Amino acid sequence: MDAWEAIEGEEDQARAAVALQRAAAIMARLRAPGGCPWDRDQTFDTIKRHTLEETYEVFDAIERRAWPELKDELGDLLLQVLFYAQMASEAGYFDLREVAENLSAKLIRRHPHVFADASAEDADAVLRNWEQTKAEEKRSRPAANSLLDEVPRTMPATLEASKLGSKAAKIGFDWPNAEGLFEKLAEETAELRAEVECQNAARIEAEFGDLMFTMMNLARHLKIDAESALRGSNARFRTRFAAMERQGGGAEQLAVLAPEVLEDLWRQAKDAERVRMESPGKRSEL
Repeated sequence: MDAWEAIEGEEDQARAAVALQRAAAIMARLRAPGGCPWDRDQTFDTIKRHTLEETYEVFDAIERRAWPELKDELGDLLLQVLFYAQMASEAGYFDLREVAENLSAKLIRRHPHVFADASAEDADAVLRNWEQTKAEEKRSRPAANSLLDEVPRTMPATLEASKLGSKAAKIGFDWPNAEGLFEKLAEETAELRAEVECQNAARIEAEFGDLMFTMMNLARHLKIDAESALRGSNARFRTRFAAMERQGGGAEQLAVLAPEVLEDLWRQAKDAERVRMESPGKRSEL
């Protein structure tokens, strides 16, 4: 990097800092007396559901490679951070400056190969350093009652299940390979069917949960992100169902068709999608 590139980089960082400061000032104004009644009424509990929604919208924009939309969605996600920091400042907990300083300190601490004398020749080494630093940080905190207490219960259920399985695996409580999980799936499916026959609503829900938990652990063994996999299936379902509607004359027409006709339309939509997705020398994953 030459001197001019370094100067331009510093100017970009300065502009970003000014823009962030302006956004924080706008949020403070919205929450102040005479600002926006809706913004003033919000609390940590009322805002948190919006945070989850905005996070999923960021995921969606990335998956669709919609970069202009991603810029907007990242702004919406940043709004959540500004909201929490402003409310925390008003309550005397912390402010945005402390959030940023805490993040900076963490990034420096967890990248000793960049900011200290540690070495990391590849991404795996970086991850090892990261995990070692995290472990050292945790030793300075109050001891947890259980290894699994380190997994927040506030995570989406699919992510929580995957994290719980990973934590248990660290002490050897895990299936040795994916084959055992396929057997476990068959076992849990049989148990679910048995409860369905007994019509015990509470037990049906419990067994369904066990089946889902096993699926999350299978995804972990197969190195699949379960959330992304399900979102992909959702997208494919949308595409295939829209094709069914086009072929069948619309949703109202589909509603009067026989099940076997609907199944045939579904199969046609799936086959057409497979043809579109296949490329020479590559087998479709659909």
